[in-house]
Amino acid sequence: MITRPVVSVSMKKSRITADIFIPLAFIILILAGWEYIVRLRSIPDWLLPGPAQIVRTLVDNAPLIIKHTQSTLIECLAGFAVAILFSFIVAFLMDEIALLRKALYPLIVASQTIPIVSVAPLFIIWFGYGMLPKIIVVVLVCFFPVAISLLSGLAAVDNDYLELFRSMQASRLKTFRMVKLPLSMPSFFAGLRISAAYSVMGAVIGEWLGAKQGLGTYMTLAQRSFQIDRVFAAILAVTVLSAALFLLVSLVERLVIPWNRLGEK
Repeated sequence: MITRPVVSVSMKKSRITADIFIPLAFIILILAGWEYIVRLRSIPDWLLPGPAQIVRTLVDNAPLIIKHTQSTLIECLAGFAVAILFSFIVAFLMDEIALLRKALYPLIVASQTIPIVSVAPLFIIWFGYGMLPKIIVVVLVCFFPVAISLLSGLAAVDNDYLELFRSMQASRLKTFRMVKLPLSMPSFFAGLRISAAYSVMGAVIGEWLGAKQGLGTYMTLAQRSFQIDRVFAAILAVTVLSAALFLLVSLVERLVIPWNRLGEK
């Protein structure tokens, strides 16, 4: 009889506590060292503000930063949603049609060698300074991780499952819905988590190159005025927004495929 090792509740709690508090303690140590060096060297705020000054600036300018954050968040969510839909369609077609996969796969990979900063100004020229150019940038940034991860997950499905459904004369659509799609969900969400964090970066890059509002615009204006504390406050807002989207996708993953979490344990 095979017995499984028993993991006590206290051991699980200790492991969770270590996973949370060790990174938190490391971050606090870095911030404390940063604040100490700034005060010890009397570095001016326009050159390098300390964490305390950055937090004060964030609080003092909270209404304005929230307004810019809302614009960036709309661009992120819109571009992220379009990227997911587009990635799903392309991955499905490439998985079903071998010739299409051979034709598109090298092009998709080669597209990642083009710096997004070099093509983003073209979108400003073509589509103006509204939200559309920023959404397109977010789509381009998020498409690759989701599409490639989903395509890899679809290709990694065990052939025995596929043969079983073929023997039952199941249609290709039903095989995809009942076998390929559920088994590729872990890979899909892996790419989704990466793209969730990248979406904010894509929106900010688009705003750097030209926008009426958004965290990228706020950062550009603050940088030109040598208000470095405001630049860092915007960077903190971008970091929090990226982390929130990442955690949201992780939460959705736990709700959609809870069996994957049990498998990891």
